[in-house]
Amino acid sequence: MTDQNTTDNNLNQQSLIQHLMELRTCILRALLGVFVIFFCLIWFRNDIYTFIAQPLINALPAGSKLIATELISPFIVPIKLTLWLSFFLAVPWVVYQIWRFIAPGLYQKEKRLVFPLLASSILLFYTGMLFSYYAVMPLMVKFLVGTTPDGVEMATDIGQYLSVVLRLFFIFGVAFEVPVAIILLVLMDVISAKDIKAKRPYIIIGAFVVAAVVTPPDVLSQVAFAGVTILLFELGLWIASRLKRSE
Repeated sequence: MTDQNTTDNNLNQQSLIQHLMELRTCILRALLGVFVIFFCLIWFRNDIYTFIAQPLINALPAGSKLIATELISPFIVPIKLTLWLSFFLAVPWVVYQIWRFIAPGLYQKEKRLVFPLLASSILLFYTGMLFSYYAVMPLMVKFLVGTTPDGVEMATDIGQYLSVVLRLFFIFGVAFEVPVAIILLVLMDVISAKDIKAKRPYIIIGAFVVAAVVTPPDVLSQVAFAGVTILLFELGLWIASRLKRSE
């Protein structure tokens, strides 16, 4: 009996070590993907920053420019942006590595559910980033520049602007994941679609509260965030209800 227990313990230890080795391999491959993209983009870092700054540049009065308040900012800030952009672009590769690690432990039915949700999550996250860049940022910076008092010249630091941009990219990317979250909650029987509908008023109020906390302090970006979140919530609830009925 003791020999059997020892054998089982050895097998469990070997299995754990094997899983840890596989996890390490997946992490290294994911990081390598980010590094490869970063190496390809680093030569265009200044052009990338100029492109990202274009909404603000277009909104500034003629002759106005962004400024760098620190000596190393013109060098560091474009590199920082390029690194973040490399990570965002590598998300499909990173998710694929995660999928390779967890897929062997899933049942066939779970694989059929998880893979489409992962793919749609990636697509929705990118859509959220594009929405924030092309729809929210031009309106936001135009509004903020327009509120500048007479006699005051708006001179935005390049590092501060990058922080606002990355924040918008992230919060709108996450906001666009709402349908996936709703579908998962309903299909996994964590909560029913009927119960979610009953909580709709609280969710709508919550969307505006979260918008006031996470977005920049301007009405346009707050309303855009709350409005998009509510619409995506309704979309996710509709899809989840249909999928649940078809089971």
